[in-house]
Amino acid sequence: MERLNYEVLKKSGYEGYILEKAPEKVLQFGEGNFLRAFVDYWFDLANERAGWNGKCCLVQPIAPGLAKMINEQEGLYTLYLRGSQNGQKVDDKRVISSVSRCLNPYEEEGFNEMMKVAVSDDLEIIVSNTTEAGIVYDPACALSDKPASSFPGKLTQVLYARYQANKPGIIMLACELIDNNGKELLKCVNQYVDQWNLGEGFKKYVNEDCTFCGSLVDRIVPGRIRDAAEVAALEEKHGYADPLLDVGEVFGLWVIEGDASLTDKLPFHKAGLDANVFVAPDMTPYKKRKVRILNGAHTGFVLGAYLAGQDIVRKCMEDQVILGYMNKMLLEEIVPILPLDQEDCKNFAAAVQDRFNNPFVNHELMSISLNSTAKWRARNMPSFLEYVEANGKLPTCLTMSFAAYIAFFSNDIQELNENGLVCRRTAGNTYVCSDDRWALEFYWNHRNDSVEELVHAVMTNEQMWGQDLTEVPGFEAATVANLTKIRTEGAYAAYASCL
Repeated sequence: MERLNYEVLKKSGYEGYILEKAPEKVLQFGEGNFLRAFVDYWFDLANERAGWNGKCCLVQPIAPGLAKMINEQEGLYTLYLRGSQNGQKVDDKRVISSVSRCLNPYEEEGFNEMMKVAVSDDLEIIVSNTTEAGIVYDPACALSDKPASSFPGKLTQVLYARYQANKPGIIMLACELIDNNGKELLKCVNQYVDQWNLGEGFKKYVNEDCTFCGSLVDRIVPGRIRDAAEVAALEEKHGYADPLLDVGEVFGLWVIEGDASLTDKLPFHKAGLDANVFVAPDMTPYKKRKVRILNGAHTGFVLGAYLAGQDIVRKCMEDQVILGYMNKMLLEEIVPILPLDQEDCKNFAAAVQDRFNNPFVNHELMSISLNSTAKWRARNMPSFLEYVEANGKLPTCLTMSFAAYIAFFSNDIQELNENGLVCRRTAGNTYVCSDDRWALEFYWNHRNDSVEELVHAVMTNEQMWGQDLTEVPGFEAATVANLTKIRTEGAYAAYASCL
């Protein structure tokens, strides 16, 4: 089977949108599955719907990477967006043609090409997703390195070359999953400007002519298909082989932090993508929405659902008790206290149900259970406390989720070993709780406590919660009652009692 490229694609009979030639308007640091299923997809739609006529030149952020493979396919790859939308199964194929090539800056030719793009009249935007570890200042980097080892160092090299060539400033879109990603990246670049003595003129260029935007990205990207039989069937169907084939969920959201003028400078508004990609003066509320609704839903229901005998998220969405419990928690306890448009939050919550119901993804509850102590504190506790403050009473489902958290870490404890805390659920199998070691040791040390003793010890552990939760009126008594119900009647009955 021939590998995908423009000539092979034409022979395959593909009838979708394709743009073969266009100027390189984007320099993208990162060539992995996420950026190709997310950022390059939106630019591809901008080409089709708004006539943006731009290509993304990718750069490997680390030495081993996909440059050779991407270039062999002339930047083309197949993207499947799969999932559930409004309760309907979706399996959409699109060949992405927004990528021109990929550079390996750790080779001399790749570095030189990167610097040519840096000074190009066509360049408008730089995008990055170099993992959470990517936005780091490394003082060992030098301007003369080819390239600087850190991403902020490479970016400083690119911007300095552009400044020296008297080219306009760029728009920087940081997609790394850290708080204040744009501001942190700019901070690192400024440190290199000072360290490398690049002058006040360049510092002014970086801070005033260039626009560093933080952004919030949201799309689950499983990436490549690993089942050999499915790969073979798709190759037969496509009429070509594509080792770069990528898979993402249907849902996608990109909130770019900046002022209103950015809306016209970026191509997404003109392409009619406002529901998915938009500029906001502050992305904090949207991050809060994601953490409280999407992540909060996960942490709020999975631990009890696992004790009730479930193993994957999708099956939970097919159970009316667990689904009803999750929706009541979201729509009655979490959404009403969020400082955002309520209709928008309800739509986001509805999309969460679709995302959890993805027929193509077997998302295991045990994988979501990792580090649940910190997760409940970050994702659910703020909603719980704000609900209590706003309503003067306990939220039924969030209160139950706390008891389910305790039950998960204390259910018939077997042993504490190097892998974690081994417990046993009602179905009879053992499972391993993975969390901070001190949290696991806490539950091990309290394994013989009564329900009342355990609840009190957990709620007064300020290392866990940053405060004494017994001070919340009625919370301790409710948790004792809920944990007792879980242990005597089962987690399923406990969830049902909330409806």
